Amino acid sequence: MAAKVYFTDLKVDNKKSLLDKIPKLLEPFNLAERFRKNSLIAVKLHFGEWGNLAHLRPQWARKVVEYLQGLAVKPFLTDTNTLYKGSRSDAVSHLETAIANGFDYAVVKAPVIIADGLRGNSYELIHLDLPVLKEFYVAKEIYRADGLVVLTHFKGHELSGFGGTIKNLAMGGAARKGKLQQHSTIAPKINKRQCVGCGTCLEFCPVEAPEPVEGAKKKRFRINPQKCIGCGECIAVCPQGAIKVQWNEQAIPFMKKMAEYAYAVLSNKRGRVVFINFITDVSPACDCYHFNDYPIVRNIGILASDDPVAIDQASVDLVTAEPSLPGAKISADPGEDKFRLLYPKVDWEVQLSHAEEIGLGKRDYELLRL
Repeated sequence: MAAKVYFTDLKVDNKKSLLDKIPKLLEPFNLAERFRKNSLIAVKLHFGEWGNLAHLRPQWARKVVEYLQGLAVKPFLTDTNTLYKGSRSDAVSHLETAIANGFDYAVVKAPVIIADGLRGNSYELIHLDLPVLKEFYVAKEIYRADGLVVLTHFKGHELSGFGGTIKNLAMGGAARKGKLQQHSTIAPKINKRQCVGCGTCLEFCPVEAPEPVEGAKKKRFRINPQKCIGCGECIAVCPQGAIKVQWNEQAIPFMKKMAEYAYAVLSNKRGRVVFINFITDVSPACDCYHFNDYPIVRNIGILASDDPVAIDQASVDLVTAEPSLPGAKISADPGEDKFRLLYPKVDWEVQLSHAEEIGLGKRDYELLRL
């Protein structure tokens, strides 16, 4: 049987707001039966790096919180600290950024709790016999929550083709050690002709992997693969665009690890979770960067499902069906794969096919328009 994915577009009239569509999307899941009264429900989302404006608006989170509070449960907003040096690399900076981006109690009506502690070292060690990994370091407060509502901004992503629910669960639900475990096979390389030796990569690298090249005719850097943790921050911040991921067979294990981490995050919550994908401001790259580029397609709508694989597959299909926006990073007709055009060497289907293979969900879905 195909998984059910509910969809609403962004059209409204003068009798209702876009925010009124959130309860309609949540009603089919009978959350009052899934979440017992007074249970602690994690609302997992990405608070956005400071300077990035493509992240979800806090008003969406508030509407979800109000709906959950109407069920007599206790929701809290949560995310995990980042590997890279940015505005969310420790809980103090993370909370400051969340508040600056509008996710404070006065706006969202719920507390914000950083799920993996002060410096990303608070986790539950989970043992699962999956094809690639056997141990998983899941952020403690996400794992210990009684239920989970996952709000995801659907967009492109340079390491996995697109970033949807699976990535939100996998990378966003892992403590620092789990993030390292997923990234460990991806190491970027600096193009020596493009590098001008400005040192921006070194400034942002959390482990000082970029090193000056001794004896070079001009000042330039190289990546020390023994130090590199594969977080990809240097790729985004290089002013010259000189740093690229070395796409090889190692990219496939990365996406398989990501699917398996999503499985681990949900391992104690089956039947007590729902996912919402916002196909709005579909930027070419992740919200982890301190900037966001022009959207690649129009604002399409919002999806909801209790199947993380189906909702991501449906989101990809809806983006594929659209023409690209004039002036976007890619030029594409309806039916062209936008994410393969963005990242030609990334086979994004790996994350979905492996997720289906391990039993995380189904790629076959029925789209129900509300």
